[in-house]
Amino acid sequence: MPHTALHIVSRARLRAAARRVLPVLLLFLLVLAAAPPLAAQAEWTGVERVVAVGDVHGDYDGFVEILRSAGVIDEKDRWIGGKTHLVQAGDVPDRGPATRKVMDLLMALEKQAAKAGGHVHALIGNHEAMNMYGDLRYTTPGEFAAFRTGESEQLRANLWEQESRGLASADRKKWEAEHPLGWVEQRTEFGPKGTYGKWIRSHNAVVKINDAIYLHGGISPKYVTKSLNQINEAVAAELSDVTKIKDGSPLTAADGPLWYRGLAQEEGAAIEAHVNHVLAAYGVKRIVIGHTPTAGAVIPRFGGKVVQIDVGLSAAYGSHRACLLEEGDKLYAIHRGEKIPLPGNADILSYLKKVLSLEPAGSLLAKYVAEVEAGLAPAK
Repeated sequence: MPHTALHIVSRARLRAAARRVLPVLLLFLLVLAAAPPLAAQAEWTGVERVVAVGDVHGDYDGFVEILRSAGVIDEKDRWIGGKTHLVQAGDVPDRGPATRKVMDLLMALEKQAAKAGGHVHALIGNHEAMNMYGDLRYTTPGEFAAFRTGESEQLRANLWEQESRGLASADRKKWEAEHPLGWVEQRTEFGPKGTYGKWIRSHNAVVKINDAIYLHGGISPKYVTKSLNQINEAVAAELSDVTKIKDGSPLTAADGPLWYRGLAQEEGAAIEAHVNHVLAAYGVKRIVIGHTPTAGAVIPRFGGKVVQIDVGLSAAYGSHRACLLEEGDKLYAIHRGEKIPLPGNADILSYLKKVLSLEPAGSLLAKYVAEVEAGLAPAK
């Protein structure tokens, strides 16, 4: 068909329109690529079964032992939890060698649980944030070694060439000790475009499931006026560019949601009033937290309004084995495979003696139970 004047004009208009739209489209795509991931859903209701596990710290064997005891995975580490919601309260990295393996497992379980109608909430803890912004004081040689490849020697040599200006050759040995093989790859993978960096950024710092909120550190007076979405957005914003972390950042501040220890450590009327304020502000019955290790058991405080689930499952903290289970309106600790009702204040000593009876000889929990019995430690 011959081209008419109308066809020629139409094509010219299309080309002109494309020239106008293309720069705008490219700018949009660049902004989209740099933006933090869309916020994950933060509130859930009608969940019949919740399993909550505290800090893992690179201990794959301990983690899977607890998940199996809770009926979440099978002997091949595949999801069998059905519609269960699994909450891992942060601090997967550091202090143990199998961080990468634990993260890979959680990634797989996220997909498997979703297909079964369940859900995995891998919350952001202070050690996830630390690995993203480069505070590697607690990262072990095994964690770096897990990222080692056949190119690690060359990658490290390239980095030395970039960073060695002004350094004597004698400094190289010390520098290499500080940058073991796998270090470069670990930093890349926890970076903004790395597999684990992107994965962590896609998660929440705090979630509400039924009548409880779950997070790593706690809600301090500074944050109690903020909604869950506002807390999650503040954490996500800081993680979107860790080179620009501000003073008082929720990633680093002692009163931020990743670091606050008041709910786990403080005593007296003021903290009890704050706990009640938090519960009222979010419309929940309890706050479930990790971050501050217990003596080796799930510990309820303030009559069960706060539940501590960092039992120290990693070898670095004693290889304890316990998690929190919510079934319907009932709470339990699964302690070394045994399901035990979680008490209020009145039954705390009986509960502690029960879990102690399941512990191996020499358990750190024995000292704590003796102190509670003698009135030297708070029974709440």
